[in-house]
Amino acid sequence: MIGIGLAELFVCSAAWAQNEQKQVLVLFSTRRDAQIVAISERVLPQILDKAAPEGVDYYSEYIDQARFPDEKYQLALRDFLRLKYQDKKFDLVIAMHDFALKFLAGNRDRVFPESPIVFFAGTRLAARPPNSTGVVAPLNFSGSVEYALQLQPETKHVFVVVGADPADQLYDAMVREQLKPLASRLDISFLTGMPTKPLEEQLAKLPANSIVYYILVNSDAAGEHFHPLEYLTRLSSVANAPIYSWVDSTMNHGIVGGSLKDQEAQTRVMGALAARVLKGEPADSIPLVTRDLNVRQVDWREIRRWGISESRIPEGTVIRFRELSVWDRYKVYIIGAVVFMLAQSALVAGLLVQARRRRKAEALATGSQTQLQESYERIRDLGGRLLHAQEDERGRIARELHDDISQQLALLSIDLDMLKVEVPSAAAELAGEAADRAHAVSKSVHDLSHRLHPAKLRLIGLVPALRALTREMSHPGMHIDVTAADVPPALSPDLTLCMYRVVQEALQNAVKYSHANQVNVHVQGTPTMLSLVVSDDGVGFDTNDAWGQGLGLISMRERVESLGGTIAIRSSRDAGTRLEVRAPLDPDWTGDAGNGNNAVRDVRADSA
Repeated sequence: MIGIGLAELFVCSAAWAQNEQKQVLVLFSTRRDAQIVAISERVLPQILDKAAPEGVDYYSEYIDQARFPDEKYQLALRDFLRLKYQDKKFDLVIAMHDFALKFLAGNRDRVFPESPIVFFAGTRLAARPPNSTGVVAPLNFSGSVEYALQLQPETKHVFVVVGADPADQLYDAMVREQLKPLASRLDISFLTGMPTKPLEEQLAKLPANSIVYYILVNSDAAGEHFHPLEYLTRLSSVANAPIYSWVDSTMNHGIVGGSLKDQEAQTRVMGALAARVLKGEPADSIPLVTRDLNVRQVDWREIRRWGISESRIPEGTVIRFRELSVWDRYKVYIIGAVVFMLAQSALVAGLLVQARRRRKAEALATGSQTQLQESYERIRDLGGRLLHAQEDERGRIARELHDDISQQLALLSIDLDMLKVEVPSAAAELAGEAADRAHAVSKSVHDLSHRLHPAKLRLIGLVPALRALTREMSHPGMHIDVTAADVPPALSPDLTLCMYRVVQEALQNAVKYSHANQVNVHVQGTPTMLSLVVSDDGVGFDTNDAWGQGLGLISMRERVESLGGTIAIRSSRDAGTRLEVRAPLDPDWTGDAGNGNNAVRDVRADSA
């Protein structure tokens, strides 16, 4: 009994939650893979979700245009929708284009009798359906031909391509009617319902001063069915004249352009009306929207292909797919490179004059590989000096923080502690808070000075310093282990600092970006080499992109290469990261790893 009660409670709760959400059905007048469907499925849910904070259940259905004129198909569609949604009460039905509107007008009482309708009509309405509102934007087929005459005023022949499908024939009638006023200026030929092969042969041999006007082809006279946009791409590959069209989904399929219906604008206008209905406005109270949705657009690539002068493109035209010249793309870099080259030339002009004869003699004796190696060595030496300068500056800043600012903060903390005792009880609490803040700031400055210049590295050596570093950087959810094997007791200061900084940077990256649970640091020594491996089980990253963008990775590579070592990072998405470093030991270094007098003197100097 308890189980049954819980089940009933769950069903009731689910039904209540479902009723709370808005129910919306979109009925498309086209196939599922049409461009208007893709746009609407992307745009409409976003608009409707904003209008209904409680959420929207969004449904889509599609009409087969070829079968729609058949009354049996309409009856079957009506019965299908009634059976499928018999338990649904839609808060809104959206009719996307004329076929959907016509179907709802004739079958509404039997499928969605109480649901308000928001519609789009591409032809003028004889009567507005009850409890509805919508967008009326009559299709403009003559606009693209008139626009084509602006781009190509020499045009004499227009060949209109329409398919044999019943839906295609509806467009054929509208196009013929709208192009009648242009018949006195142009020779207009309708290639309606032709088999594909003869059509391609005719389009390949059109007379001079011709254009092709593509309307719609779902099927040809041979009964072969096509995707209209794929069919357009096929025709554009064989036609010997520019092709124009009337809707923006045909862009990037071989057309020059035209006065094209903007399908996203259409969707957004309908979405705005649908949002008002979902917010509670009666559909009948919202006036119909009459909107010109056509936008003049051209494909820059097709303009170039057909040799059409850009000076003929009317103002206000949207130019798409423009390919930037090398100068447009890289002018900032080109200017910067020229300025840099001029400055460099001025600096080395004297050296070039003095070394001219010597360079000519060396060029005969040495190959390009030697010159490249010398250049690499100079760059590496410069990088090493920059890193040394950086560490010196870090040390100077750390000493300033430790010897000056930290001491002043300590005195300030003592003064505040004394003030807390001396002042009246009313101000003692405030003085105590100020003292606590001073202690916190003093600790932060102290920690910062040690991160900038780790004096303990010289005192205790590399491996203990790494263990101390990992203790500082570990946090709940991430465990860091440090292991070492055969690490020589005497490491040069440069090598010790290099390995410490590499681990420091690697751990910082792991903490910030890896989302890892486990990080392992292993240091391995040989008689001639010191190797370091840092690995984690985190999310990984694209190493090709990271080398060009991460300053930390660049700094690690410069440090390692300045010592003659190598660094490699192996990582991929969701597969963790592994950093491997190998650096040669300095054979001339005989100092101690952290127990010698020099280390003691350094620690005492830092503590003074």
